Amino acid sequence: MTQAAIISFLETVHPYDTLSKDDLAQVAGVFVRREFAAGEEIYHTGEALAGLFLVKRGSVEVLEPSGGLVSLLGPRNSFGERGLMRGGLAVTTTRATETTVTLMLPTAEFHRLIANSPAFARFFSRGRGAEARGPDLTTQKVADLMARKPVTLDPDSSIRTAAAKMRDHHVSSLGIVEDDVFLGIVTTRDMTNKVMAIGLDPSSPVGGIMTRDPVTLRPDDLGSDILHIMLERRIGHLPVVEGTRLVGMVTQTDLTRFQAVSSASLVRDAAMAETVDEMAGVTARIPALLAQLVGSKNPHEVVTRLITDIADTVTRRLLKLAEAELGPPPVPYLWLACGSQGRQEQTGVSDQDNCIMLDDAVTPDDMPYFAALAKFVSDGLDTVGYFYCPGDMMASNPQWCQPVRVWREYFRKWVAQPDPKAQMLASVMFDQRPIGGAVRLFHDLEGETLEMAARNSIFVAHMIANSLTHSPPLGLLRGFATIRSGEYKNHIDLKHSGVVPVADLGRVYALIGKLTAVNTRARLVAAEEAGVISTSGARDLIEAYDKIAEIRLENQARLIRSGRKPDNFMAPSDLSDFERSHLRDAFVVVRTMQSAIGQSRGARS
Repeated sequence: MTQAAIISFLETVHPYDTLSKDDLAQVAGVFVRREFAAGEEIYHTGEALAGLFLVKRGSVEVLEPSGGLVSLLGPRNSFGERGLMRGGLAVTTTRATETTVTLMLPTAEFHRLIANSPAFARFFSRGRGAEARGPDLTTQKVADLMARKPVTLDPDSSIRTAAAKMRDHHVSSLGIVEDDVFLGIVTTRDMTNKVMAIGLDPSSPVGGIMTRDPVTLRPDDLGSDILHIMLERRIGHLPVVEGTRLVGMVTQTDLTRFQAVSSASLVRDAAMAETVDEMAGVTARIPALLAQLVGSKNPHEVVTRLITDIADTVTRRLLKLAEAELGPPPVPYLWLACGSQGRQEQTGVSDQDNCIMLDDAVTPDDMPYFAALAKFVSDGLDTVGYFYCPGDMMASNPQWCQPVRVWREYFRKWVAQPDPKAQMLASVMFDQRPIGGAVRLFHDLEGETLEMAARNSIFVAHMIANSLTHSPPLGLLRGFATIRSGEYKNHIDLKHSGVVPVADLGRVYALIGKLTAVNTRARLVAAEEAGVISTSGARDLIEAYDKIAEIRLENQARLIRSGRKPDNFMAPSDLSDFERSHLRDAFVVVRTMQSAIGQSRGARS
């Protein structure tokens, strides 16, 4: 094959078509032509790769380590880049299915192009681009916003000493600390309302006027957490802690150099809404917010976190309105979100999955109160756009509004007898996250359940099998297995065939590693750190998940901008060749990881 013929072919293949004539001629000169007979292996899993392969003629099947078919490639498709980007060893096995001609780009030249050509770096790296964005308060880390040396005082010091210290350090709050343990906070408002207004003796200990156990943040929380807590709870000072140690303080003054984005205003408006109709007006602005956040190139986990924060605020506001109408609850209770809200992964279209845990002191006579509260909140959520769960996994279903002792028995039975229904219920309920009420009702149960489930190898095997029921939409010849009929014919479902398979894997990894994280991406990161999955496997899967989730959000934003309601269905033809190639690569990674956990953990059907 002449160099001129290779150049002519490369001019039709992305990203080679982005090269200058001189660069293209140089690259064409180092390609090696290799021909394979039908059935001949090109390389095997674990082998050192000689370079990147490009199909010129024929077809190549890509096999996972267990031998399962994950892809069938044709002309202009590349393969081998995953191994080259991960240390040079093949992560799959490839074989020609007919007489096939390939062009091989040597490893050294591949890495030279990655280093020198932005187009190559973007095309062959499934990771996120480094596109810069202006400062955005909601996506800043709390560690970057807080006062790094909080002013502190011990609780036995006098109020007069505290006031003098605030004056001398020009601060409006003090952290009250004893033996390096954070106890509470005192603000200038406390000085006014708790000292001056009632004539309290200034020589009294400052510990007597402090707010004990205030709401706190962690350094790795987001700026959106600051805004949402301040707006919802109407407070102006937030301590930042690591364990029991005070490491910083964030005040409203610290935020003045940032401009709050609209997610904060939606949280504020939801927190102050007096009626369900007012809340519906707030949630009606979510699609525009989503389009704005996606257009600003925010990572998908930031977008979904901000969207979920609004649902959390709406839920808490509905609980307050319900209590205002029904009176105070007869016993402590906890409202929990499940599903996508529980994982903090809501997008522009979400149903509701929720439940209530009741204090074991509850009596039969108390149950009508909680039935009415659950109905009020579930109906309210439906009215504002979080439609009823099709499977009735809601607190308004008496089955999911029960004392803690009943919930403990639920989990025990699901683990002991993991039939298909138990697997489904456990999958939903393992994504629980407290929203409003007595959080203590959940803490002990969460740890007990995770420990019990992880010890039961049969249950784990069944949960793995359940996680494999959602498959990525990989076709053999046309790239994607699309929906064959109906309203969404020739589309792929980016929820059930895209993000759900990864969410299922993340849940299983959390179960195996006894990890308390609920968010899917956080579970994958924690699973890598705990050694549940290999570093290379975790890196591949996280990058694949990022790509799938981001394309899903971009598709929803595109629908919103065109004046349509967002959904989870996308026609592959709406994507560029570049996007289709990388989305398919991401699906291949997910399929490979599914196969790996199914083989290594003995999934039960």
